Amino acid sequence: MLDWFYSTQLWVALAIGLITLFMGLFGKAPSDLTVGGQAIVELGLVIQLVVSIVLVAAGYHAVNDTAEFFAYLITALIVPLGAVFWALVDRKSKWSTVVLGVSALTIAVMLVRMHQIWTGVYN
Repeated sequence: MLDWFYSTQLWVALAIGLITLFMGLFGKAPSDLTVGGQAIVELGLVIQLVVSIVLVAAGYHAVNDTAEFFAYLITALIVPLGAVFWALVDRKSKWSTVVLGVSALTIAVMLVRMHQIWTGVYN
């Protein structure tokens, strides 16, 4: 897990999550902007997956447990997809937008945990 990419992903997920959450709480239905934010979060996770596979193939590994790291990463890949599916099913509700925001914030928390597993640093 590259530190600079982790930091970038974390701040992007936090920003998208907070903005989308507030949009939902202020009554906005899902839009291209909110779903597009999830696409950005998902793209970051896909890139993280590819980078992590390359790092493991090159001989690097998580300090704690590489299998647990990949379990978190694969689960994280599913979360935005579920949130977007929800938003597409319930297009007129502000709560769909709230779910999109919570999804991005969930990814931020999962990224912190993945970084802890990879580096062994718990601060």
